[in-house]
Amino acid sequence: MADEMNERQVYDAHTKEIDLVNRDPKHLNDHVVKIDFEDVIAEPEGIHSFDGIWKASFTTFTVTKYWFYRLLSAIVGIPLALLWGIYFAIVSFVHIWVVVPYIKSFLIEIQCFSRIYSICIHTLCDPLFEATGKIFSNVRISVQKEI
Repeated sequence: MADEMNERQVYDAHTKEIDLVNRDPKHLNDHVVKIDFEDVIAEPEGIHSFDGIWKASFTTFTVTKYWFYRLLSAIVGIPLALLWGIYFAIVSFVHIWVVVPYIKSFLIEIQCFSRIYSICIHTLCDPLFEATGKIFSNVRISVQKEI
């Protein structure tokens, strides 16, 4: 039963439905400038073009931006998705098969040196500090305020 559940979870992770409405659910591109017609072209009070020209300019800007983005996505998006997929696969592979095992082996090897270092410090420093402590253990300091 548990194996079947795990297999289903693995299967669902690769075939899950994508959200075609909210395409940035983790808000990765909130920092990207969202440019609308009003952000680029504005006519101040007192100087206006014909209403028809203003509407046509708005429509031209909006439709051109929309379709040119779609065209670029269709032409360049799939090859870039392939390249980014390969890149993140390599990064994951290197992290899983090289970085983490190297760090774990380094930590295992450094334990030996850590113990040797600890023995040396305790052997050399402990008697020195104990002797220094005994020397100053009989020192008495008193403070008197003279008027």
